[in-house]
Amino acid sequence: IMSYDKNNIFAKILRGEIPCKKIYENDYVLSFHDINPQKKIHALVIPKGEYIDLDDFNKKASDKEIAEFHKAVSHVSGLLGVTDKGYRVLSNIGSDGGQEVPHLHFHIFAGEKIGKMVA
Repeated sequence: IMSYDKNNIFAKILRGEIPCKKIYENDYVLSFHDINPQKKIHALVIPKGEYIDLDDFNKKASDKEIAEFHKAVSHVSGLLGVTDKGYRVLSNIGSDGGQEVPHLHFHIFAGEKIGKMVA
């Protein structure tokens, strides 16, 4: 199990040490464009709290944080204009799940046909 690394890239973005191309922000979440997009549209949604992954978030976050995070995913898809055609939401959890940054993040992929669920 990973421990929260206060120097991970998303923690640095939240502190304003690394810039991001912001899409949306409120008291609970930040959303921004991925710097290395895997699809035509590739956004990230992250909670502002220190949560390693979805399991950690669901165990430790307040009900308000959890609700705001999930609502933000839908809100951001609307801001991106992809709600009508559809999009994919993905979160990698742990080493077998392919998680690279130990801060919960949801990817939003859109703007083109996404393809198979798992390659």
